[in-house]
Amino acid sequence: MIPWRLIIADWRRLWPGVVVVVVVILIALATALSISVSLQECALRMGNAKAADRFDLVIGAPGSETQLVLSSVFLQPSALTLIPAQVLDEVQKNPLVAWAAPVAFGDFYQGMPIVGTNAALVTDVGKRRLLAGRVFNDGFEAVVGAGTGLSIGSTFSPVHGQVGEEGAHAEVRYTVVGVLPADGSAWDKAILVPVNAVCRVHGIHAPSDHDDEHEHHDHDDGHEHAEGDTHEHHDDSEVHHHEVGVPAIVVKPLSIAGAYQLRSLYRSTATQAVFPGEVLVKLYSILGDIRALLMYIAIGTQGLVGMAVALVAVMHLRQRQKQIGALRAFGAPRTGIFLLIWSGLMSLVFAGVAIGVGLGYAAAQAVAIIMSEKSGFVLPITLGEDDLWFVLLLLAVAAVVLTLPSVLSYRQSPAAALRGE
Repeated sequence: MIPWRLIIADWRRLWPGVVVVVVVILIALATALSISVSLQECALRMGNAKAADRFDLVIGAPGSETQLVLSSVFLQPSALTLIPAQVLDEVQKNPLVAWAAPVAFGDFYQGMPIVGTNAALVTDVGKRRLLAGRVFNDGFEAVVGAGTGLSIGSTFSPVHGQVGEEGAHAEVRYTVVGVLPADGSAWDKAILVPVNAVCRVHGIHAPSDHDDEHEHHDHDDGHEHAEGDTHEHHDDSEVHHHEVGVPAIVVKPLSIAGAYQLRSLYRSTATQAVFPGEVLVKLYSILGDIRALLMYIAIGTQGLVGMAVALVAVMHLRQRQKQIGALRAFGAPRTGIFLLIWSGLMSLVFAGVAIGVGLGYAAAQAVAIIMSEKSGFVLPITLGEDDLWFVLLLLAVAAVVLTLPSVLSYRQSPAAALRGE
């Protein structure tokens, strides 16, 4: 037979301690929610800004600016409308442009994007040194990011799209000739190849092939940009229906003024030009709204926690009522009793806040790791000055609030306290 009377007696004896533990956990969870939201939002801003730092201007076909940036800067898979290759030729010849590079994609290797481009984007015209090897030539050579796991001499065949069996283009073998240093962006897991190679993989003859079917696309052999195309949604029997083009063009202007002129020039019915930074600001505004909502939830949760702390304060005073009466009867000073009660209550709040900061940091790190795996760019999680001020403010408010029960504990007479009234 279950001894319910003994169990109930134990609960009556232990429940104040259980409630205290629960309140500490609630304080920790409320603090963790606020800290994790703040850290994650800051990490997204810093990570995005760093990832887009190398991309001053991006030109693409009319459509969603956000999708153009996500695809060309963050290498998120998407079917972008192609822009004619002659646009790239015009951009490269523009006196306002330091260099321009095509960004053509559609193939993958082990889930990593294969990007058709030129040497200018790979090395930023010599400003970015390779970790090992050299830049690709015109053939089936590749320069890989530091996070791909590939090394000099590695060979592989591309897969069309992310879904499919490896070896979809088994007749094609790329050879790794260079490795880029890590920069914490999605390009660390990218495989860069000549844009000509992307054309040939999909049965679209590059201009240098001098194929009769594509003579109307012929340009100077020195211009790889006239050969980019990722319009790979047809089989080889329909090659003659393809229009040579590229999904996006990354542009490095010579000056800030030139960048604005180029953006204005290529904002037309045929093309759009965007500053990735401006697009990210728009995304940040949406992110800011979500952050505000979560912070309101966190504040509401902390309000409930405050009520729970008040309940614990009452319980704490009730538990220590006879002790307080005895101390007063022996002549304990008012400040000593105040500090005894206040310190006991503050220790609970401090423990909850400290645990909450640790939980929030760990949660933000876990989310950052997951998002970094999916997005490809690093999210730096660091406790900043704002987070420190938030914790100090939380403790300061608790310290002020808990002075009230600590002061009230001295108002009761020693005799009544000893009697437990």
